[in-house]
Amino acid sequence: MRPALTPHNPVTEPPIHPADPEQKNRNPVEGVLSVDGSTTLGWKERWQRFPWSLIFLLTLTSLLGLVVLYSAAGSHLTQPDSNNTQYLLRQAGRFALGLVLLFAVAVLGNERIYRRYAYLAYGFSLVLLIAVFLFGSISMGARRWLDIGFMRLQPSELMKVTMVLAVARYYHDRTVVAGFGLRDLAIPLLLIICPVVLILKQPDLGTAMIIATVGMVVIVIAGLSWKMITVSFALLAAALPVAWNAMHDYQRLRVYTLFFPEKDPLGSGYHIIQSKIAVGSGGFLGKGFLNGSQSHLDFLPERHTDFIFSVLAEEWGFVGCVVLLILYLLITARGLLIAATAQHRFGLLTAVGFIALFSFQVIINIGMVIGLLPVVGIPLPLISYGGSSMITLLFSMGLIAHVAIYSKQYRKTIT
Repeated sequence: MRPALTPHNPVTEPPIHPADPEQKNRNPVEGVLSVDGSTTLGWKERWQRFPWSLIFLLTLTSLLGLVVLYSAAGSHLTQPDSNNTQYLLRQAGRFALGLVLLFAVAVLGNERIYRRYAYLAYGFSLVLLIAVFLFGSISMGARRWLDIGFMRLQPSELMKVTMVLAVARYYHDRTVVAGFGLRDLAIPLLLIICPVVLILKQPDLGTAMIIATVGMVVIVIAGLSWKMITVSFALLAAALPVAWNAMHDYQRLRVYTLFFPEKDPLGSGYHIIQSKIAVGSGGFLGKGFLNGSQSHLDFLPERHTDFIFSVLAEEWGFVGCVVLLILYLLITARGLLIAATAQHRFGLLTAVGFIALFSFQVIINIGMVIGLLPVVGIPLPLISYGGSSMITLLFSMGLIAHVAIYSKQYRKTIT
């Protein structure tokens, strides 16, 4: 008989047992974490527990991104173009702003507040997605942005974060004994499907795929039974023909182009052909900084956003690509380690969800530019030029850092 989900009640549940004396001796940092998640950590303790290694990796990756962006924007060191330099300064400013936000979320925030307002933040993001259809600006045939003066906001980027928070909040409030089934999927699936439908209407197939995939990862980690996982894959396979017919003509063309780009080398296949040429011509060590012919001769489209990995591969070669991939792997591993030491279900699900969001964006973008996946508008984290993606990414990393501050390895609880 399948166990049901029951409301979480910290009053009737047994308290968390105090940490053993040896553990306390190994971690003499003071601070108390109560059963309901309230904290009394001082400022000193929060800074001592801060995951500085994660910040170092994020900063190092972003610095590499700024170097690649300087070249991708078409600027030369001997003849700098002020317009291209502005790309660099804007991206650096966005990273600095995002870093401040990261520290504020991690150090000043409170997990109970994030849980309490998770649904409200989700609803706000949903309203912004609806506002896109009323007031959004159109670029390259898609209506995805809201012009708020100092920047163009992409609400779908914000939805990536708030959707994870909302689904994590739902499962945090329920006790799962040994897996759950179809009845317990209704509300989480609704939280995922609503933004996916709105984003598909923009249209933005790549972001919709990311949100759907990350949402399902959070559901599986929350305790979805293996039977339901199998059924879900079967339903997904059965729905593929329906999804294919629902796609726009240009989206189906992208799938065709993935397998046969040479059939239209000057049309639909142009982007991927030029990208593969750039990646392959880089060789082992690359052509050198600012010496990429594909990018600087304008053969490579969208080289500062979607196809910036191709610029890196052409100028820095196989070695540069491996360095970037190692940085991504280290960030992912650090995030998963933090998730494994989370004190609460909400912390576990949000950390896993945000790391999944980060990793899937890396996989899809790189797979796209090397011809393994269809071309979709997914930025490369910390590398591609863009404000919304940078800010939301660092905000999510701030929540992961917050989980690390109150992780089990520093546990000292009250009864």
